[in-house]
Amino acid sequence: MKKTLRIALVGNPNSGKSSLFNALTGLNQKVGNFPGVTVDKKTGQLWLSSSMQAEITDLPGTYSLYPRSEDEQVTFNVLLDEHNASHPDLVLVVADATNLRRNLLFITQIIDLGLPTALIVNKIDLAREQGYELNLQVLSAKLGIPVLATDARSGQGIKELKQLLAEENFGLALPFYLPSEAVQPVLEELQPINGLKPGYRSFIFLCNHDHLGHISNKQHQEIDALIAKHELNISQLQARETVQRYEQIAGLLGSIEKRSTTAAKKSRSEKIDKVLLHPVWGYVVFLGILFFIFQAIFSWASWPMDFIETVFGQLGSWGSTYLPEHWLSDLLVNGVLAGLGGVVVFLPQIVLLFLFLSLLEETGYMARVSFLMDKLMRKFGLNGKSVVPLIGGYACAVPSIMATRSINSWKERILTIMVLPLMSCSARLPVYTLLIGMSVPDDKVLGLFNLQGLVMMAFYLLGFVAAIGSALVMKWFIKERNSSFFLLEMPIYQWPRWRNVGMTLIEKGNAFVLGAGKIILIVSVALWFLSSFGPGNSFDQLEAQYVAQMVDGELSAELQHQFDRDKLEASYAGRIGKWMEPAIAPLGFDWKIGIALVTSFAAREVFVGTMATIYSLGGEDFEENTLREQMLADINPRTGLPLFDLATTFSLLLFYAFAMQCMSTLAITWRETRSWKWPALQFSYMTGLAYLASLLAYQLLK
Repeated sequence: MKKTLRIALVGNPNSGKSSLFNALTGLNQKVGNFPGVTVDKKTGQLWLSSSMQAEITDLPGTYSLYPRSEDEQVTFNVLLDEHNASHPDLVLVVADATNLRRNLLFITQIIDLGLPTALIVNKIDLAREQGYELNLQVLSAKLGIPVLATDARSGQGIKELKQLLAEENFGLALPFYLPSEAVQPVLEELQPINGLKPGYRSFIFLCNHDHLGHISNKQHQEIDALIAKHELNISQLQARETVQRYEQIAGLLGSIEKRSTTAAKKSRSEKIDKVLLHPVWGYVVFLGILFFIFQAIFSWASWPMDFIETVFGQLGSWGSTYLPEHWLSDLLVNGVLAGLGGVVVFLPQIVLLFLFLSLLEETGYMARVSFLMDKLMRKFGLNGKSVVPLIGGYACAVPSIMATRSINSWKERILTIMVLPLMSCSARLPVYTLLIGMSVPDDKVLGLFNLQGLVMMAFYLLGFVAAIGSALVMKWFIKERNSSFFLLEMPIYQWPRWRNVGMTLIEKGNAFVLGAGKIILIVSVALWFLSSFGPGNSFDQLEAQYVAQMVDGELSAELQHQFDRDKLEASYAGRIGKWMEPAIAPLGFDWKIGIALVTSFAAREVFVGTMATIYSLGGEDFEENTLREQMLADINPRTGLPLFDLATTFSLLLFYAFAMQCMSTLAITWRETRSWKWPALQFSYMTGLAYLASLLAYQLLK
């Protein structure tokens, strides 16, 4: 019979826990949610033998068994609640070899819980580079648990770890800390309530029962009454435990850790930080990195984008030539193919964006950005921890809003959530690329810099300025009494682990193509239907008007183009756009753009697919002309001038820079705040800001 070993992977943030998880499970991973909370549950499978499978759960990083955030509460509940579905048979504690003292606090707490435990000392190669010599055999003997050295990034020690797991020989841990004798009578009175023998597990239960979700309200009340009866100061008990543990840890480290004389010299990371964290040069370097990223996105992606565009054009041409004349053929070519082609073409740019963000995270630079920006962020009601979600917002607002759970201050977390969608996410990238390519010449500035890349960077910076500006206004209306603090550990600089980068690109690329593709396919099919059919006999009447103008049974090219346009205008989609047109005309938008504004609420990138579908139906042959060329050739019937002139294009760019065109973001805002008030406010202020900015831009530029 197959046996499943449940393993919990725990450790301090930046200990290399995620790298070890990836090294053990590879692509055999899935992401869900822990029951009752919004925290990600990342699990992976590992076959240890033909009859034994390990199910590894990567628990959120935490520094101790005293939780302060929702992430840490999840880890606490999984370890303390034996009936939790993720409660482990074995705990693998991952420690950073370069900072073993801090990591040992959490390790010794896990040991004292009485759970089968093994210690994985990770980043052993970096510890040696910094002059550390660790005697892990002595450490194993003193703790009474297996201790293995690994370098998860290179794979060192992974084979030995798998062998340890297969043998299930985890030893018998030795008690490291015992609660004081003064607390013992309280723990004895607590035993009938929690069913635990007096000891450290019961002590943690006493101190942190407020964070336990598996006990009843009656038990909470009884424990509170017990604390009041004995006049216990829980904060003092926790502080005393922490101090006493560190005293014992100091003695332990003296017997197992040595550092060579070369360690007294400044490390490579410290030398680099003198520049990257400089109050002036740090910001210059950060802006330079952003500038390089957006230049690369435009320049490097051009060839694969041209290739994809050509492939879809040839597929459309082939379909029109060889497929029989039928509404199904029209749906396939002008609905599905045109819609998907208009979005897949931007996949190279999406992959490049995630590549650069992954590299910044892997090298350790992203943490420096948080530290560098903390002082600036506080002026706007945020803190340094807000920077990581905000930068993550360049990729996608949904996971970035979930990442705000690490912000301890309720006010700063709400402010971050409210302004985060203003950051220019990857879904805006196809829209920016299309519109900037139409309105900005592909010229070089100073013979070196791409002008389109400069404009792209300007819009990304505009999103950041709008976000912190909105936070500055909102901070006066959202009140919180408690002050916050910013605590951050600086990881050392290191070369990126390319396997992790590759897995990130595969995961994000699949999410974009499959996740957005499903929405785009549904929207494209719906839009094709709305664009191909009209109410009553409106199409028959329109055809009758043009039959009389046929020559040898065919319309001239000019009349055919006009007929297609009139037919689209008479369709259901055209009537929806016409109904909206009076409201959006002051922005320079016509009824076709109005249709795209509605459909792109499902996802911003749908705008491009919608325009591709509309212009394949209402313009010249889609497969013979690119979408950009068709849009540039479109004429505004009111003015007789090109519809997509500089004024309209920049008005549309500003609208998409500020508008809340993403129902997924609104949904995740509701889920994280548990209130419709915040997503409603988010949608209202962003839509108002978008309308005002577009109105001003169009009226000034037209």
